[in-house]
Amino acid sequence: MEAKQREDRIQKDHDQPRILCFSFHVQGHLNPILQFCKRLASKGLKVTLVTTTSSTTTTPNFIQTQATSSINVTIISDGIEEGKKISAATSYPDDYYECYNIFAPQSLSEFIQKQLTSDYPPNFLVYDSVSPWCFDVAKRFGIDSAPFFTQSWAVNSIYYHLCQGRFKIPLEETAVVSIPGMPPLKLNDLPSFLDGTDSYPTLLKLVLSQFSNIEQPKWLFCNTFDKLEDEVVKWMASKFPVKNIGPTLPSMYLDKRLQNDIDYGLSLFKPSTDTCMTWLDSKETGSVVYVSFGSLASLEQEQMEEVAWGLKRSNCNFLWVVRETETEKLPKNFSDETSEKGLIVSWCPQLEVLTHKSVGCFMTHCGWNSTLEALCLGVPMVAMPQWSDQPTNSKIVEDVWQVGVRVRVNEKGIVTREEIEVCIREVMEGEKSEDLRRNSEKWKELAKEAVDEGGSSDRNIEEFVAKIMCSSL
Repeated sequence: MEAKQREDRIQKDHDQPRILCFSFHVQGHLNPILQFCKRLASKGLKVTLVTTTSSTTTTPNFIQTQATSSINVTIISDGIEEGKKISAATSYPDDYYECYNIFAPQSLSEFIQKQLTSDYPPNFLVYDSVSPWCFDVAKRFGIDSAPFFTQSWAVNSIYYHLCQGRFKIPLEETAVVSIPGMPPLKLNDLPSFLDGTDSYPTLLKLVLSQFSNIEQPKWLFCNTFDKLEDEVVKWMASKFPVKNIGPTLPSMYLDKRLQNDIDYGLSLFKPSTDTCMTWLDSKETGSVVYVSFGSLASLEQEQMEEVAWGLKRSNCNFLWVVRETETEKLPKNFSDETSEKGLIVSWCPQLEVLTHKSVGCFMTHCGWNSTLEALCLGVPMVAMPQWSDQPTNSKIVEDVWQVGVRVRVNEKGIVTREEIEVCIREVMEGEKSEDLRRNSEKWKELAKEAVDEGGSSDRNIEEFVAKIMCSSL
């Protein structure tokens, strides 16, 4: 009897469809794709997350944290270890991408070929949209594939319309860009790669490459949900097979249907969890401004000082994440002078912090993952964008979703301490504060609805899984 049950389990395991999910190696891409993997696995698919060797450089504990996960993890070469005198840290991004685009396609091809001759050949490849060459690799082996967009459709559609020649860069300072489904956009509302300074030619090429073969896949997955970007999604869906599957937060913060899905499972830095949570426990409900500009942003010294004194002028409690490489930019004795009101840490468990009752506001760079986290957890924002997609996200936060206020820069491009004080006070106690909190709660409920059973994102995932199950029979 036991032998028969074991045989049945082995057969069932063998019959489960295999999905490969390929992610670019940075945390802002790995997190949402890994969460999508968890959703697919929960619905009966066998999933392998594939990323490149640079992930062990940017996220050193990545493999270790995934060892006990239900998701298989495979690391393939992107050339960083091949002695090409490149480093994701020092030569990033030009030399790195040149190397990446040579080695990563070769490595993925070799991996897929090996898998096809194994007992568990893959049925489908989900790939990071910034690596569109994956579609051709999969096609060569007769495997269907689809891109996963880790940024919003608002941002994606801007890049798409630029590719289509609907507007040209550089823009004049007073120019207005009209994108279907979006409010009028000025120069400072567009992704920073389009600012006309040619400061990021390689990264601009990378984000535009996402649309080089967008007409070919049968599915376009995205880390968003239908109601969040209703109008722009409808326009994109009229052209392409858009399937939104987000927001990709751990299940415990949304529908709570995935057991033990309590965090992303990887982190760039070691968080000061106990310190943060103990400090937050000592503060009154809604009294804390949480400040974090993400894992990549580096503020100039003058801007760092303005943020510091703006926080002090607001007279609010604040928890400020300042990475160790940035601490020398803090004003001298600032930590001591503000010790009664503030706590500065090098990293923190952001999801736990945002759900804490004492947090009343999130001062953020508005990276897409952080923006989604604030929306899903009902926390109003002070938006202080730095680069990439963040200016566009900030525009939507303030003018479309109406869940925060966006800081304004002065003629030198600096956000002054006075501006920071005004924005914090507006969110925490100003005339708009009640409306901001009410809108934040609305989006929080809609986000849960999307991923819960029968929600729009859940239906899209169910439809995809059913299609894979059917095609594998």
